[in-house]
Amino acid sequence: MTSSADLRFYAELRDFLASDRRSGMVTRSFDVAGSVKDMIEACGVPHTEVDVILADGGAVDFTYRVRDGDRIAVYPRFRTFAIESSWRVGPEPLSEPRFVLDVHLGRLTRYLRLLGFDSAYDPGMGDPQLVEVSTRESRVLLTRDIGLLMHGVLTHGYFVRAVDPSEQLTEVARRFDLMGSIDAFARCVACNGALQAVAKEEIADRLAEGTRRHHDDFRRCADCAQIYWKGSHYAQLQSVVDRIKDL
Repeated sequence: MTSSADLRFYAELRDFLASDRRSGMVTRSFDVAGSVKDMIEACGVPHTEVDVILADGGAVDFTYRVRDGDRIAVYPRFRTFAIESSWRVGPEPLSEPRFVLDVHLGRLTRYLRLLGFDSAYDPGMGDPQLVEVSTRESRVLLTRDIGLLMHGVLTHGYFVRAVDPSEQLTEVARRFDLMGSIDAFARCVACNGALQAVAKEEIADRLAEGTRRHHDDFRRCADCAQIYWKGSHYAQLQSVVDRIKDL
């Protein structure tokens, strides 16, 4: 005998539903009872985006076995008010915001590094490597691939909705409350290494004549040795930093 359950997805979780289900209401039929996690992901919603699940009004976790006639409410992370911690199915936030990004998010990677956030990126990494780095190094996996977020071992992940890199930065900053943790110009945007002050005399042979003449404050990446100074692009980069701080 076929059973069914009604699911209602709230707020941004509706982004993952088919266009004819954007009301958030989905009815799923099943012959064999499975976990609510599997049913949620069968609707297209990655488990990494879910924070609270209620089945007939009671909080349940991902292992809950769906029963015939269940009415299930699925919520994203609550930002505006506190909820009972025991209700949460999502993991605790990381102690510090660290990221690993997929191949589609190269520009966003550079923006996050500009703001001082540890952001791993290698366009050669495939899905298994991205998941492994996320779990082993306690990094939030940022991706434009919904399927990637459905890997069972993944705990911290987020689907970036925006397409424009500047809008992506705004979205991620708000989602992870980055505004108060910015340490701008502290990381190499090319390789993610830490920047350290360096005397001009040490690097003079690597500088163009105009740069040597007009600048005295330099930083060098501890990993790749790239040199940074407040050149012609500095004002534009500072405006990016200021915009995110003011969100």
